[in-house]
Amino acid sequence: MDKPAAKATDSKATLTVIDNETGQRWDLPKLHGTIGPSAVDVRKLYGESGLFTYDPGFGSTAACTSKITYIDGDEGVLLHRGYKIEDLAEQSDFMDVCYLLLEGELPNAKQKTEFERAITYHTMLHEQIAYFYRGFRRDAHPMAVMVGVVGALSAFYHDSTDIRDPQQRMIASHRLIAKMPTIAAWAYKYSVGQPFMYPKNDLTYAENFLHMTFAVPAEDYRVNPVLARAMDRIFILHADHEQNASTSTVRNAGSSGANPFACIAAGIASLWGPAHGGANEAVLKMLGEIGHKDRIPEFIKRAKDKDDPFRLMGFGHRVYKNYDPRAKVMKKTCDEVLGELGINDPLLELAMELEKIALEDDYFVQRKLYPNVDFYSGIILRAMGFPTSMFTALFALARTVGWIAQWKEMIEDPDQRISRPRQIYDGATAREFVPMSVR
Repeated sequence: MDKPAAKATDSKATLTVIDNETGQRWDLPKLHGTIGPSAVDVRKLYGESGLFTYDPGFGSTAACTSKITYIDGDEGVLLHRGYKIEDLAEQSDFMDVCYLLLEGELPNAKQKTEFERAITYHTMLHEQIAYFYRGFRRDAHPMAVMVGVVGALSAFYHDSTDIRDPQQRMIASHRLIAKMPTIAAWAYKYSVGQPFMYPKNDLTYAENFLHMTFAVPAEDYRVNPVLARAMDRIFILHADHEQNASTSTVRNAGSSGANPFACIAAGIASLWGPAHGGANEAVLKMLGEIGHKDRIPEFIKRAKDKDDPFRLMGFGHRVYKNYDPRAKVMKKTCDEVLGELGINDPLLELAMELEKIALEDDYFVQRKLYPNVDFYSGIILRAMGFPTSMFTALFALARTVGWIAQWKEMIEDPDQRISRPRQIYDGATAREFVPMSVR
């Protein structure tokens, strides 16, 4: 297991801040990671100068040190514990990646067997949770159900909520990874009025999820291996993505000492926001708006017009200024799934035509607005039969291991403190209270 992330400080490397009004100077240490930009350590700045730093959205602020995931958006690089995401997606499976994120190294054969067994035998939910689902309306969004059910797990599993106990942290981690497919599949089953399907211990993680989602008691269900592999890759490619909004939410919630189930529920709630986890759902909505291949040129023209609010969803990425490294694997997977299913879906045909045109258009090529992972994952999930309302729930399922790994790393960090961002107050100054009789 990795040691807690080191706070590497080079005492000889500093950055000097000068107050041009008073001439005061402060030498701030610089911190260096193994790769990526260095950072300025401002922890003592307020105590020494009375000054805060101001960074809305924390886009230029490192809130922690971490050994889990590294992203270089300019170069299109995504590493988990040093391994390229492309290599992990092509040469391993989701259980390998889960173990890697949690423990710091890829498992050997014995470790993987033990880990898979631990996950497999935690997939069932407490039977009373099945009754908990009945409290939701049938048309409840799956993410609303997942927030409620995951948050309620702490009421059922009291033996794994003591975050100071390493054994309980491990059990909680395994439980969350194991139970999330069951929770997500049951959210789908409840929405369509079908009976819950229980997990089967002879199936892999991805196979089990597909079985619980699409099988019915009236007949046997055979998991298509091509679809199971596609599902496994989707899980791998969404497993962790550094300090994004939902991961930061998990860390913030965890910094107060909240139990892990509550922290992951908070992450799910954050992911539910349309600016974060709903991108692949937005792709399908955009394709529906375009409607037909013949209308693609019209919408391409609109996408180029800076005064038109229309945007091509699923192209380009806020983080990746180059090609999204996950998209290459997802495109290959998309081709495999569509080839296996042989689906004649006008919307999917439209998506493939849009991809072809955008990749050949100089406007998009020059700006590196390539199809990203959300473009292809939305197409794959639609082809597999998932309603768009389940897309973000699947994202949450996959991201759970990343949230857990980040939460675990934070808890084990000796320098961790409760999250407490500062503010610049620009409201009213102190004033006298005026009684209502004279207002």
